[in-house]
Amino acid sequence: MNVKTIARAIAAAFLVMACGYYLLHGLTYDGPTDYGQSILAWVGPQMALPIIALTLTPIVFAFTGDGILSALTGTNSAEYRHARIGLGTVRAVRHTGVTLNHQPQLRIELSVEGADGKVFDSVAKTVVPHHQIAMLRPGLVLPVRYLPHRTDRVELDLSGDQRAAQHAMNEAMLRKGFTTRGKLDIAERGIAAQGVVQTLSVPGEIRDGHTKVVLGLAITRPDGSTFTARTEKFVPPTAVGHVQVGRILRVHYLPQDESEVVIAIPVSA
Repeated sequence: MNVKTIARAIAAAFLVMACGYYLLHGLTYDGPTDYGQSILAWVGPQMALPIIALTLTPIVFAFTGDGILSALTGTNSAEYRHARIGLGTVRAVRHTGVTLNHQPQLRIELSVEGADGKVFDSVAKTVVPHHQIAMLRPGLVLPVRYLPHRTDRVELDLSGDQRAAQHAMNEAMLRKGFTTRGKLDIAERGIAAQGVVQTLSVPGEIRDGHTKVVLGLAITRPDGSTFTARTEKFVPPTAVGHVQVGRILRVHYLPQDESEVVIAIPVSA
């Protein structure tokens, strides 16, 4: 049983006990009856417990809602902290009506690709600063934490583990034929450098919603010298802006073979 469930159970039990005590006191009251049925049976210190319970219980349920504790702590909930990482593609976003520190909680509908390649629809709720809401557009890919036995709900990954997120992206790209083990090896072992996009062409090939682009790059070696290279990549619609002419990209290459260059685009691009 997770912390959220325990907190809600305690709050609900406290509410039931407080209200039960109040009703029991009123129904069994045997004090003075100068006014017929004594007002003191229902009005008095016995009201304190139900008032406290009726105040605290909604607060506990609100602050243990999906995405609220994560927003307060900056980490995933205990249940999802070490869950599997998948890739969630945003389908729709809407407000839930809940706010925390004037920041809205959003309900994000996602199409999630799990670590095993299976795809399922799910929902994540999270509190988002106003200036970041526009970034949550349909088509955006985000790393998420999910439980294989409960796919109706996920949490956006708040661990900051870029390596794990990139691994999930790499495996998904391999399954779809967007890359090869050889290119992933270059990305893992190759020299990191910067490349400037000099040319861009779009052959027209689209695979699983990703567009194939052919880039001509001017790459700067660590010693300051440069060389040119040509590379191909399938990019999602949300990442097309990252590969326009003039953009600076992070690239990797092996010094013994500069003809093969791999570009890196953030998972959430």
